[in-house]
Amino acid sequence: EVIKSDARCLLITGAGRAFSAGANLQQRGSSDRPSAPGSTLETHYHPVMTKLRKMDIPMVTAINGPAVGVGMSFAIMSDYAVASRSAYFLQAFANIGLVPDGGATWILPRVVGWRRAVELSMLAERLPAETALEWGLINRVVDAEDLMIEAMKVANKLANGPFSLGLIRHAYWESFSNSYAEQFQLEANLQDRASSSRDNAEGVKAFLEKREARFTGQ
Repeated sequence: EVIKSDARCLLITGAGRAFSAGANLQQRGSSDRPSAPGSTLETHYHPVMTKLRKMDIPMVTAINGPAVGVGMSFAIMSDYAVASRSAYFLQAFANIGLVPDGGATWILPRVVGWRRAVELSMLAERLPAETALEWGLINRVVDAEDLMIEAMKVANKLANGPFSLGLIRHAYWESFSNSYAEQFQLEANLQDRASSSRDNAEGVKAFLEKREARFTGQ
């Protein structure tokens, strides 16, 4: 769906017991001539993931249950991820003779390291939320009844933050592919944009007046 133009933070969670159970294998198995998974990725998942990647607002995921397959990719690409204590992550692809997708082979080694990424993908075993926290895959683990409270608290804080949060998000995503020199240049360019924003003026004014800033996202 289209993200509202005035949105200042995106919060994603699962609608049922799982955050996402991954692709519908029953539907694929019932077809005499199932479509090639690669074409589905190119026409459905890639555009969505790319749009989320290029958003200029913060993204929070509230992982309420299992995040499996491509669902795990959605769960971990956020800027802040909080998971229920009963949640787990599973790169299940090897269990059915496939390879990880949804950008998993790109983001996992960059977040948890090459060895752990390969372990998750080849052994295809569940990664409990607590271990995911230890590995740096997510930010926080809470009891199920506190999940949305915590997620909304973070989302509200980000939604009330300055225009520069989107620039910060952009800077860190670009750091995955930029050289050291390129990142320096990007920081300079983004700093010029941030310093000309209304929120920067408000932040400086609030600091001098010793009060809390009232950011508008502009």
